[in-house]
Amino acid sequence: MTTVELKRKANAIRQDIISMLVPAKSGHPGGSLSAADIVATLYFQEMRIKPQEPDWAERDRFVLSKGHAAPVLYAALAEKGYFPKEELQGLRQTGRMLQGHPDMKKTPGVDMSTGSLGQGLSAANGMALAGKLDKKDYHVYALLGDGEMAEGQIWEAAMAAAHYKLDNLTAILDFNGLQIDGPTDSVMSTAPLSDKWRAFCWHVIEVDGHDIEALQKAFAEAKQVKGKPTILIAKTIKGKGVSFMENQAGWHGNAPNAEQAEQALKELREEALTLG
Repeated sequence: MTTVELKRKANAIRQDIISMLVPAKSGHPGGSLSAADIVATLYFQEMRIKPQEPDWAERDRFVLSKGHAAPVLYAALAEKGYFPKEELQGLRQTGRMLQGHPDMKKTPGVDMSTGSLGQGLSAANGMALAGKLDKKDYHVYALLGDGEMAEGQIWEAAMAAAHYKLDNLTAILDFNGLQIDGPTDSVMSTAPLSDKWRAFCWHVIEVDGHDIEALQKAFAEAKQVKGKPTILIAKTIKGKGVSFMENQAGWHGNAPNAEQAEQALKELREEALTLG
């Protein structure tokens, strides 16, 4: 898929994120929008998957450790064909398949139920270690949030992944600088972040999380690394693509109303036109 096509996919994912939050009247737009380019690159370029066979044993795995950003995952799964797009309108509604956080028992294509922050990287470790033991060549990807870096379990998992030399594991940090209570540096600074991951014996790649060509190169580099796991520290903008949501912590966990959604979709549709 070309870079332009991937940009179109990311834009479509962003539009669906906004659209599904309106009937739900709840959800997390900010960190979903910031991760759209990363998730689009994974699902439409990097990952070896079969939408018609979600449990295919040889598939690459994806763990959304920051499970509150479920809308970006659901939008990507629907766009890829795991389930009809109409299901997106049932987000967070009783009896529907798309819960507020990913549920592997309810939603085709979800590899791990997540939501309690800090736990996703440990689950990804287990999948990667199982792949090693079973002599499988699948790759495991885990998307983390920067506020999540304050969780101790992340660092336990980081230490374990390096100890077991999980070079079939790539973590991606959605580094948008904001969490629900404000700037991550103010709430709980994790600086110098890249140095910390290097000290935990990870291969570190710093990348623009909205530059799809740079993301493709970074994922390719990660697959060439042997003997250690890789983390992409992806600098992003919270609320990316919607002017009034960008860099605003208040949009971490608040859904837009109908009028706000209309404005957001107008901006995203105008952006789509510039992509050719």
